[in-house]
Amino acid sequence: MARVVALMDDLFFQMKVAETAKHLGMEFKVAANGDALASMLEPPTKLVIIDLNARNQPVATLARVRATQKELRVVAFLSHVQTELATEARAAGATDVMPRSAFTQNLATILQAAKD
Repeated sequence: MARVVALMDDLFFQMKVAETAKHLGMEFKVAANGDALASMLEPPTKLVIIDLNARNQPVATLARVRATQKELRVVAFLSHVQTELATEARAAGATDVMPRSAFTQNLATILQAAKD
């Protein structure tokens, strides 16, 4: 079963991703902080999702993931007006940085790509 892990503290988005993952036959795990996320990378996963508005240092967590997992796809999302934060996330190694609306709209496609 394909597995996706995420750093997010927004319960609404957790449920939305969990339901979509369940529908696609995927396992979805949520970490509360960077240490928990790092521990969830084993067994290997193909996708990490990071809410850049999470309270527990999302950009630092992203950089930490990228430092140990060079090839892993990391999708980060944020409010569309947070252009500086988007730049920071790209610099930290995010594969994709997108507005929350685009993330929501393309969620099934994003998850499906991790399944293949």
